[in-house]
Amino acid sequence: MLSILFVTFPFFALVLCGYLAARRGLLPQLAIPGLNTFVLYFALPCMLYRFGAGTPVAQLLDASLVAVYLLCALLIVAFTVMFTRKGRIAWNDASFGALVAAFPNTGFMGVPLLVALLGAQAAGPAIVTILVDLLVTSSLCIALSRLDSADIHGAEVAAQNALKGVALNPMPWAIVLGALSSGLGLALPGPVMQTVGLLADAASPVALFTIGAVLARSQMNSTQATPLRDYVPVALVKLVLHPLLVGAVGLGAIALGVPLQRSALIVIVLVAALPSASNVALLAERFGADNGRIARIILLSTVLAFFSFSAAVALLT
Repeated sequence: MLSILFVTFPFFALVLCGYLAARRGLLPQLAIPGLNTFVLYFALPCMLYRFGAGTPVAQLLDASLVAVYLLCALLIVAFTVMFTRKGRIAWNDASFGALVAAFPNTGFMGVPLLVALLGAQAAGPAIVTILVDLLVTSSLCIALSRLDSADIHGAEVAAQNALKGVALNPMPWAIVLGALSSGLGLALPGPVMQTVGLLADAASPVALFTIGAVLARSQMNSTQATPLRDYVPVALVKLVLHPLLVGAVGLGAIALGVPLQRSALIVIVLVAALPSASNVALLAERFGADNGRIARIILLSTVLAFFSFSAAVALLT
């Protein structure tokens, strides 16, 4: 367990550094969007391209893995929406709560962390989950969030707009280009690849620092107190129920003869055990949801994940 903490501690420590820098005013709030832009449009796509190019295409096209992970994501979304809708929470807030319960922080945190823990072979399954969450999970939740003020046509428009947003997101394209490079045996020219490598190496530390800064900004800008019952259960769904469900469904699929490798199953269980994706707070703000509640779920899941994720790694590896 101690050896695992030696690996996970620096990742969560960088999140804490970003959080403290923003809280103490060392990093102006106006600078945080610039960090987000650097990570999202430059560093992270280069990292995903490099991992995609170094991963066999068969891993990136693993239908069994996609089916198991997607089924669990849909179940988590449905469950979270149902139990939050029973209270005072409307469709908009319930949908974004479901998104943070089902969408792990795989891009900013998970890929580099899992590679550090399990080796380069963990990149392929983790990248597949990013595509599922970007293309399906986020689009579905955004569409559901529109049901408060629109009919089914409004939800369809919201889903279309979400897919347009995905099309403008450089991460899926970086993964696709990396997969094409892997499948066709292509390689970028040496100087270009060195540039990509430098940006890729910057992705992990800057992304983790940015996560902390984004969480601090969301907390500082929140003007409304959120009852514990509105965010603690969702954080526990993310950290406990989601990985347990992925593990159970995956083992059931293997028992039924589905060609899912146990090593890939371990990776996606650990992906599910990651804290909530920090970019959901930005989406919630954009669509008028209770951003304070979403930020609290993300912050709590990130703090607790230092212990719960490390425990999951110790149990599974």
